[in-house]
Amino acid sequence: MLDFVGQHRKEFQFHRRFGALLGGSRKQLEKQIESGFPFLPSGCHMQLDAVATQTVLENIRQSLPSTWPAKARELQRVAEATPDITLKRFLEESGLELEDIYSNNHCWSDLLEAGGVATLPNGPEENALRRALGRLLHLDDEQRIKQYRSFAQSTLPPSIGSLDTRTRRLFHMLATVLTESVSTVGENLNDAASLIWQHPQVLMELDQLMDVLTERIDHVQAPLSTHPEVPLYVHARYTRREILAAFSEGDRLKVPEWREGVRWLPDASVDLLAFTLDKASGHFSPTTRYRDYAISRELIHWESQSVTRAESDTGQRYQQHGTAGSIALPFARLTTDQRAFWLLGPASYVSHKGERPMGITWRLAHDLPGDLYARFAAAVS
Repeated sequence: MLDFVGQHRKEFQFHRRFGALLGGSRKQLEKQIESGFPFLPSGCHMQLDAVATQTVLENIRQSLPSTWPAKARELQRVAEATPDITLKRFLEESGLELEDIYSNNHCWSDLLEAGGVATLPNGPEENALRRALGRLLHLDDEQRIKQYRSFAQSTLPPSIGSLDTRTRRLFHMLATVLTESVSTVGENLNDAASLIWQHPQVLMELDQLMDVLTERIDHVQAPLSTHPEVPLYVHARYTRREILAAFSEGDRLKVPEWREGVRWLPDASVDLLAFTLDKASGHFSPTTRYRDYAISRELIHWESQSVTRAESDTGQRYQQHGTAGSIALPFARLTTDQRAFWLLGPASYVSHKGERPMGITWRLAHDLPGDLYARFAAAVS
């Protein structure tokens, strides 16, 4: 019988005691404790009552390093046992989440340096590119993750002129994020590629980050059938800059500014509708606090800009898009704190009420996944 006594001291760490008995990372310890220790050797048994279980779990979770120096010390501990430390391995061993590494404008390479682990040589825009890696945590479509890993593992930058349209656009999506805060980059994609490949540590971190993001894909996704050469997937997440890069033509790096909720791309005959479901955060004025929500898994209610009349060119395009050959693509996010929007897929006009704004009901070609529908409908409850 083992009697763990230690609640009288806050610094008592249950994860060390249980870890010595069971082995594994903090996450694995949590799973064992929550499920009643199912992986003990034959003939062994361990049982905690409900109160003790919660006490131990709270202690383990509170023992996670929360400050940057504490995370660096944790990295040192893990690196001593794992010489070829990777981002994925560190997360598994430490119990930290990906967001814990990239909080407060930090990144994995910063933590390696803080923990005394050697990194590759810096490039001329090292700080800006490292900060940009934290803007990729929303990636959740397999094709893009695979292609970004392929880019990162290449010793030479891609020759943009030799890429097919989809691959060029995928590189554009990556480059517009990484170089967003870089003033020294040139005007075209070859300039961006040349600059990025001067940063071997950034490329190494990009590769390891994609390895982690592969395991965070949480929806079954479908390619955008209306635009086969556009590398977007239904029910995956994208920022405005990435969306515009996905529709880009040529090799120009800069994408247009897009701050409003709608964007008409005449060359692609597509209306991009980007909207936020929870308008209660205070970031919206009364004239822009539109009522956007899911009616069902296949129907969404969306309100146009406040100046749009039903008989205007824009209003008519929304209503007649089926016969006119244009496409409506709604993108939704829950709050303004989220940079990325879920692509809901092609939508067809059903009906509308009023104008300035028009309250339009759209029918989605792909039903919302159950979890998105629950969140999108609850956002207005």
